[in-house]
Amino acid sequence: MSDPWSLNAQLAADTHTLAALPLCDVRLMDNALYPWLILVPRITGAIEWIDLDTRDSHRLADEIAVVSHALRRTYSPEKLNIATLGNVVSQLHVHVVARFRNDMAWPGPVWGGDFSQPYPPALLSTCIASLRDAILSP
Repeated sequence: MSDPWSLNAQLAADTHTLAALPLCDVRLMDNALYPWLILVPRITGAIEWIDLDTRDSHRLADEIAVVSHALRRTYSPEKLNIATLGNVVSQLHVHVVARFRNDMAWPGPVWGGDFSQPYPPALLSTCIASLRDAILSP
């Protein structure tokens, strides 16, 4: 019997629960400087996208599109950055970040720098509610 799926401890510490799609947990990165979502497929042992079977691979692409459209509708970004890195956290997860020419890290990446600010509680609640609605009611 294989181990049950569980969320990596670092991802759990750095993010907030947002929604559950058929394949992925959708989480909000705790960084109020950027609208930044993370999709984590609930597949035990998945490290790379190629670890998913064909059906789940296509479903992941579809779910990335769902959250990307939700970010676009909610924030009207100039660019969406979509990436799977996994150099620090190997559990398969996909970053979807709304970017603006006036954000602190533009045009560089949002990770790896000193560009982080945790959400204040009131803003976190509002952000989660609006994004959850945009994701679950496309």
